Amino acid sequence: MKIDTDITRRRFVNDAARSFLGVSALSALPFGLRGAGAGASSLRQEATAKRVIYLYMNGGMSHLDTFDPKKNIEVMGESKQIKTKVDDVFFANHIPKLAKQADKMAVIRSMISTQGAHRQGEYFMRTSYTLRSSIVHPAMGAWMTRLKGDTGSDIPPNVLIGTDSRHPGAGFMESRLSPLAIRDPEGGLDNVKMRAGLTEERFQFHRDIAKKLDAPFMERYDQKNVRAYTDMYEDAIKLMKSSDLAAFDLTLESENLRERYGRNAFGQGCLLARRLLENGVRYAEVTFGGWDTHNANFVRVPDQAKTLDAALSTLLSDLESKGMLEDTLVVLATEFGRTPEINVNEGRDHHPSCFSVALAGGGIQGGVVYGETDETAAKSVEGSPQVKVPDLNATIGYALGLPLDEVVFSPSMRPFTLADKGQPLVELFG
Repeated sequence: MKIDTDITRRRFVNDAARSFLGVSALSALPFGLRGAGAGASSLRQEATAKRVIYLYMNGGMSHLDTFDPKKNIEVMGESKQIKTKVDDVFFANHIPKLAKQADKMAVIRSMISTQGAHRQGEYFMRTSYTLRSSIVHPAMGAWMTRLKGDTGSDIPPNVLIGTDSRHPGAGFMESRLSPLAIRDPEGGLDNVKMRAGLTEERFQFHRDIAKKLDAPFMERYDQKNVRAYTDMYEDAIKLMKSSDLAAFDLTLESENLRERYGRNAFGQGCLLARRLLENGVRYAEVTFGGWDTHNANFVRVPDQAKTLDAALSTLLSDLESKGMLEDTLVVLATEFGRTPEINVNEGRDHHPSCFSVALAGGGIQGGVVYGETDETAAKSVEGSPQVKVPDLNATIGYALGLPLDEVVFSPSMRPFTLADKGQPLVELFG
């Protein structure tokens, strides 16, 4: 199903008004959206999603070999189109399980990015801002945690599953908003058990001494960063003693379900994300690297896509069976796509001018393709909306009912909003 472009034209009028006149025409959008300027916000809707599972494909996932295949055999190489559950919508043959679940997904095929390098592209996708040496911007999970408040669970509301050392985390916001990092989903949390021979009484004795030694320093330097350091220890101790730790134990799931997700870090990470969301986590990001296919694209992508296909298709079915898909937004994102041209190494190079992302659940219409690309998937066709990275993040925030125009100031008193100047794709919501 293709989206009507009427609202897209209204978005163009709004963008033009913002650019040339310094005003907003958001009143033309559904749900009575209107900008409120700095301070309290009305640029929001009633939330259709309570939580997010954000799946990030590090390295630049090839759109041609996954969600935007073409009939043109010269650009497809060894990949092929296959039918999906939605009429006239085709995926690549490497994701057959997801093709059977296309009715649950909205695929945006006309994404564009201004960043063509990995580090800069990843940062832009996660923050809506370009990488700067003078400041680190918060990722979406930190924004959500700040704007939504505490969940009441012992588990932090923002979790990162994977080994991405370049994640911006909470950026300039308080460190308490940073994601809880879990490197190995099957290994659970590190350092949550007392060392052998250490009793609870002895542990508390050492903690009391540490508090007494820290007290003069804390009193003299009663600052946000100093308090955050102490809060981190208190939160860690609280979690060590919490019954919520069982949420990290994947052995409590059936072997059959674990096999369906895939016995690999990404598959088990998706399963862990679902378990954590059941236990109060609001934002769980799972990273999956290896998509940088300058070489041997048609050897590497099938393996990557097989892992993705099993994990994401099972996640969607699992969430649906538990009644969670309706209010859980699942996002599949990457920093850019891959060139239609196949290089001398049988690979594809960076292509930020056109790529695909996918959304499911959380109020998003299923069976939708947004945007259309040309016969080689090199660019959007004339008249097709181009979706900027901040627009995607604004759409995520919109689904969560977050105030998109609420200003938060950095320590240097520079104003920032959740998705910069991005506009939500309200057309995607049913």
